[in-house]
Amino acid sequence: MDDLFPPFAPDANEPRPRRFKPVPFRMIAPNMITLMALCLGLTAIRLAFEGKFEPAVIAIVAAAFLDGIDGRVARMLKGTSRFGAELDSLADFVNFGCAPALILYGFALKELKSVGWIVALVFAIAMALRLARFNAMLDDPNRPAWKKDFFVGMPAPAGALTVLLPLYLHFLGLPLERWAAPVVLGYMLCIALLVVSTVPTFSGKTVGKRVPREAVLPIFLLGVVAFGLLIAYPFEAMVALALGYLVTLPIGAAQYRRRAKSEAKGEALAAARPPALDDRDPGGSERDRAVDS
Repeated sequence: MDDLFPPFAPDANEPRPRRFKPVPFRMIAPNMITLMALCLGLTAIRLAFEGKFEPAVIAIVAAAFLDGIDGRVARMLKGTSRFGAELDSLADFVNFGCAPALILYGFALKELKSVGWIVALVFAIAMALRLARFNAMLDDPNRPAWKKDFFVGMPAPAGALTVLLPLYLHFLGLPLERWAAPVVLGYMLCIALLVVSTVPTFSGKTVGKRVPREAVLPIFLLGVVAFGLLIAYPFEAMVALALGYLVTLPIGAAQYRRRAKSEAKGEALAAARPPALDDRDPGGSERDRAVDS
């Protein structure tokens, strides 16, 4: 039998199968958070089809919370990767582009038929364009460091949470009349324009990196109070957050212009400064050394 079926022996000339290195868990954890946020966005779409708008909105809010922490977790664990960045953008498009558009269409825009659907498409496509521009700007090496404090246009989570303001008001008892659908349509178009605009808005990425020791306990107390208000009065808190964010838009734009003018002034002063002695006369330093000697 051994003559008919000799034992298998690997060929020495054949390349050995490649062994992949194990992936550390710190690279997996942020992507798991992103996938959980994506599940919430898809669940919100399902709930909207079933007419359950209140849990659908809560799912979007929870997805926005997870989106706010996955990047920070990746940076803290040193688990950032190109794969994670692309996955995060895909999840943002579903959670903050498709889901809010479909929720608002089922809530009010369907009364306007094709016009309402076109506006829902405009919002979703505006979110896709905004995310594509954001990914392209990540590879810009010439972007000044101070511009990391600002987004170009309204960020995706803020756009989604803000565009749902009519639903928050409806949950608080505002009646849905015939005039509500055109108002929601116009409001949604305005948010879509802000999303794709070049209006600078605060990013908040550099906030909280270093906290003064005396501010730690007050921050704990404020965090507990804010969380309690969000649990006890969820939609009142969301109305306040949405309106407060809209109020900060001109403040952020003014702050950006101020810092841009300051940088331009500094560059102009550096350009107008006379060159150093060594730059004007290459032999000057040699003569100075000769005199000193």
